[in-house]
Amino acid sequence: MAVELKEKGRFDALKIFSKVSAAYVLTLLKPKKKSKKIVLVGGNLGEKYEDNAAVYHQYLLAHHPEQVTAYWMYDPKTSYAKDQQIKNAVPLGSFKNYLLFFQADYTFHGHSLLYDIAPAADKFLFLNRKTIMTHISHGIEGFKKILIQKEDVPLLNRTNYFNCASQYEYNLKRDEWKMPEHKLIITGFPRFDRYVPQQAPSEVQNILMMFTWREWLFDLTQEEFMKSPYFKNTIGLLQHEGIQKLLMDHDIHLNIALHPFMKKFEQFFTNLSYDENRITFLDFNKQTIAQSIDQNDMLLTDITSVSWDFLYLNKPIIFYMFDQQEYLEKRGSYLNMDTDLSGYKANSIDHVYDYLKKISEEKITWNEWYPKAADYIDYFDQDNCKRLTKRVMNL
Repeated sequence: MAVELKEKGRFDALKIFSKVSAAYVLTLLKPKKKSKKIVLVGGNLGEKYEDNAAVYHQYLLAHHPEQVTAYWMYDPKTSYAKDQQIKNAVPLGSFKNYLLFFQADYTFHGHSLLYDIAPAADKFLFLNRKTIMTHISHGIEGFKKILIQKEDVPLLNRTNYFNCASQYEYNLKRDEWKMPEHKLIITGFPRFDRYVPQQAPSEVQNILMMFTWREWLFDLTQEEFMKSPYFKNTIGLLQHEGIQKLLMDHDIHLNIALHPFMKKFEQFFTNLSYDENRITFLDFNKQTIAQSIDQNDMLLTDITSVSWDFLYLNKPIIFYMFDQQEYLEKRGSYLNMDTDLSGYKANSIDHVYDYLKKISEEKITWNEWYPKAADYIDYFDQDNCKRLTKRVMNL
């Protein structure tokens, strides 16, 4: 399900084989006597404590400590698990990771079992027949067509449940992903439990600007990347004189969050000069997506999944799909990008400026498309984690 985003050679094959073999044999010889269910949770390739996976891990720790031991799988090259003192954090690729994988009653992953729960799992998945595995996703599907890699096929087949935010998403995963209906469950997304719905801001003072990632940019040279529509349009927005003046005149701050998968290109943006009083690049290592959503009053994006959160909260959104034709040809979308977006649709940088001016001068603090939220989200009650736990674990 995920494009291979980890660098090649990340995990040594021989070391993995040794750890997996030892963990599997130990599980067979000494079955763990347990009074609690063992649950492994992971997301964002283990690089960040974010999204549905992190919210769900926190829920299990808080609401089912007597029935469940919930572990979080993290990338050992990061320090956030230690810095944030995440309870029951286990490094991906460690012996304990593989031992728990064979002992686990349940796993929940946001992106891919391969990257979130157990590295190289596709090679030894047949050894684990008992664990109930659930894909809880990280955002509502629709903007991007699924990319199925060779290593994804056994993982998709082995996954027991695919969680859905709504009947809309259920239908998409059934009809487009071709998932059997008995694997599809509608319980809502854990990440929405963080919010009280329809929390429109009193005024627009902070704008979050976030564009999604594009896999065809990854292998470009620096020179090629700086010629790409992605780079040119991002910089074009920040250097637009009308937008700069608008920010100054209305005391608005523009906060740029580069997508985590585009982190490798950060230096190309931050090395340029900006009005630092009005334009800020958020630190990937310090600022969470949840904080970015909470602390910003509106969103400027192409089609990032964060837009669903802003719609849920009834905050204004401007969509600027600067490479729409190329994107549709190379990746594709399940939504019609001209008619299905829940926000203002800009076709140029000047058009973005026009909408920003409209929002600022008319003091628009709500999303005019908010009534469409119910077309894509079934639950607005902050009980998504509770429903998921009941449906999968019967707790």
